[in-house]
Amino acid sequence: MTASFGATSTTDDVLAGVDLSGRRVLVTGVSAGLGVETARALAARGARVVGAARDLGKAHRATEVVRRDAANGGALELVELDLASLASVRACADALNTAGETFDLVIANAGVMACPKGTTADGFETQFGTNHLGHFALVNRIAGLMTPRARLVNLASAGHRFADVDLDDPNFERTPYEEFIAYGRSKTANVLFAVEFDRRHASRGVRAVAVHPGGIHTELARHMDPAELDRLIATLEAAPPAGSAPFFMKTIPQGAATTVWAGVVADADAVGGRYCEDCHLAEITEGDALRDGVRAYALDPDNARALWAKSEEMIGERF
Repeated sequence: MTASFGATSTTDDVLAGVDLSGRRVLVTGVSAGLGVETARALAARGARVVGAARDLGKAHRATEVVRRDAANGGALELVELDLASLASVRACADALNTAGETFDLVIANAGVMACPKGTTADGFETQFGTNHLGHFALVNRIAGLMTPRARLVNLASAGHRFADVDLDDPNFERTPYEEFIAYGRSKTANVLFAVEFDRRHASRGVRAVAVHPGGIHTELARHMDPAELDRLIATLEAAPPAGSAPFFMKTIPQGAATTVWAGVVADADAVGGRYCEDCHLAEITEGDALRDGVRAYALDPDNARALWAKSEEMIGERF
């Protein structure tokens, strides 16, 4: 690893002195929050950012700061992408492949959290379909555009600790639906996708990593009742597990720091196929705590291979 960063580091701290001129980056979910800050921080160092969003009008307004701060050749281009529709995902991937420009970094940032039970346009449970399957189809379809030494960064969450994936009932057809169990399954899937993508592509220099940004006030919590959100935060702020620092809500620049650290600054061999938080590798931990560390099932290679096969089956494509 290079310089030491931590929970309070910001994107500007992590990228201080970094020149990304000539680099091209894809970031999904650039209409708010972490996606906008991630795009801003990268474009400010010279990266040419392709920002994907479902609502291009909203994204254009939200990314004014990205265009304002772009420097040293940095720029932003917006493309339409609805991760809850495989037709939209495939159209976006087809357009990117037709253009033929390569990517040095792909950041699967977009997502939904704790939403009411519903389905995507293709009939998948909303959180699993949007957070995992949409990105699974998009990234695999454009994998050929990723340059040697490119990286994939999947935005996961400590919420993966709520649940492992359920490959026998991914759409809650037999299991009672619980918002955070569904969220946990989708976030575990984000980690496992990085594990298997890394295994498949590391030989050509392309690496993948999953990151937990921390607790941040963003639009991600829009489906949660404010009182419920306050209770969750209070639980996390209660006496921390031994050896853990007190919990605090991060700013958006602090939340996006681990993404850019893992995608640009960290040693690729050290983070490839791993899960990171607070700008460092997370340790495998068990127990009931919702704080710190990664569950073993989220890094299990057999689990990752099984999820890959199930995901191919669900979307009707093989990679």
